[in-house]
Amino acid sequence: MRRLVAPLGALGGLVRVTEPGGTPPVTVGGGVALRGAETTVDLASAQVRSAFELAALQAEGSSRIEGPGGYRDHTERWLEAFGLGVRLSPTRFEVRPGPVPPGRYAVPGDPSSAAYLWALAAMRRGAAVTTPDVSLNPGRIGFLQILEAFGAEIAAEVTGSLLGDPVGTVTVRGRGLFATEVGGELATAALDELPLVAVLGALAEGITVVGGAAELRAKESDRIVSTVDMVRALGGGAEPTEDGFVVVGTGFLEPGRVETEGDHRIAMAAAVAAAGVDGEVQIADAAVAGVSWPGFYEAVEGLWSLP
Repeated sequence: MRRLVAPLGALGGLVRVTEPGGTPPVTVGGGVALRGAETTVDLASAQVRSAFELAALQAEGSSRIEGPGGYRDHTERWLEAFGLGVRLSPTRFEVRPGPVPPGRYAVPGDPSSAAYLWALAAMRRGAAVTTPDVSLNPGRIGFLQILEAFGAEIAAEVTGSLLGDPVGTVTVRGRGLFATEVGGELATAALDELPLVAVLGALAEGITVVGGAAELRAKESDRIVSTVDMVRALGGGAEPTEDGFVVVGTGFLEPGRVETEGDHRIAMAAAVAAAGVDGEVQIADAAVAGVSWPGFYEAVEGLWSLP
């Protein structure tokens, strides 16, 4: 949680992490007037930037935030559409305080959720899936680039926009899987989908390498460790690295039991992996998938049972 303390503190917020390791509980003080400020963050995190920006809406005076590129910029696009902010550069944003206008807003489909359906199609030669009305925000479609590198056929069409976010239809067709390498801004843009990359890498031909993803260690679990453990639990070959992992593609996975470590992304990736297994896959604490997608297993089963 320390990554939040400095940006919010710059606004005058009273935030204190009480554990030596920087984990919750967190103490937040009230009764203070926030003031406009400038801050720089050292990681491409939409969550950190959004926390600062939403707090800055309530400050006296404008605020600016700067940091590495590759983050998911939904919040900034919406604030700009509301007239509450302006992009000063690709990585620098200014917040202009004021109330968010009340109203009824449509929310596009989530690419991080659609990714599991896309992966199911990519892993089976000749299969296809189409997802309409999904966000095509440039910071959210890195996984589609990765699928294309794996060998899948991708068709994406922008059909409209919602408050600055492009929305459209995506179709993914499986054509066989071939190992790839993921790193840099592409790893950042597909951070939540990297456990899926490990699954596809295990089912591909060759060695798949993921790097530049040290942020995985600060998710709901240490996702470098839990992703490698998932692949190994299903008979695959995987090794952790400091900022990612290496997966040896054998073209198949085996029955086994996956420990989710309470992480919805691991549970969901394991369900996709099960589609490539001839036998039973057990997912511990499988209900954790409901954190991001209630009804996930029913949706997957619906696709799975199609001819």
